[in-house]
Amino acid sequence: MLESHFFADLIEAGCDEAGRGCLAGSVFAAAVILPVDYTNALLNDSKKLTEKQRYALRKQIENDAVAWAVGEVTADEIDEINILNASILAMHRALDGLKVRPQAIIVDGNRFKPYGTLPHETIVKGDGKYLSIAAASVLAKTYRDDYMDNLAKQYPFYQWEVNKGYPTKAHRAAIVEHGVSPFHRKTFKGVKEMLDEKEENS
Repeated sequence: MLESHFFADLIEAGCDEAGRGCLAGSVFAAAVILPVDYTNALLNDSKKLTEKQRYALRKQIENDAVAWAVGEVTADEIDEINILNASILAMHRALDGLKVRPQAIIVDGNRFKPYGTLPHETIVKGDGKYLSIAAASVLAKTYRDDYMDNLAKQYPFYQWEVNKGYPTKAHRAAIVEHGVSPFHRKTFKGVKEMLDEKEENS
């Protein structure tokens, strides 16, 4: 069973992001405040859950949470400020959206920037250790998947409904064949080379 809190006696928000390693699309993050002593035997790191489990849990989380919100940083913004800063900005945007103000923050991973004056703790593999981070991982992942599924309807040849923008063999081949879309991250390896080559040949 995952832990219910890290900071004792504080209203704690768990944060996680999704889509950091993708070649296309926004990076998403979620912030979740769960009730004190919340339990959920099914809740875990979103990567360890099936798609069906994630969407079932999303409904449950949104219903049970004291507050939750999702933040997004676009591909253009990622190219401007880099993916690490974009991931942290997406978390800050999610925190901005919470209807209940947290008193502390716990974050999956090992990098974060202060959010106001709130105490925070970074926890490696936190999405497999703390319920609120696991809940944030489920929301970030499912909302990003929905977003990529919608983009896939506009750009079907990249198969984003399957790869969600990650650098699969089919996705890379589609970039070579069809070029770069407006939603690709232009500073990322696998995209940048195509743009450089195009510029050289123009």
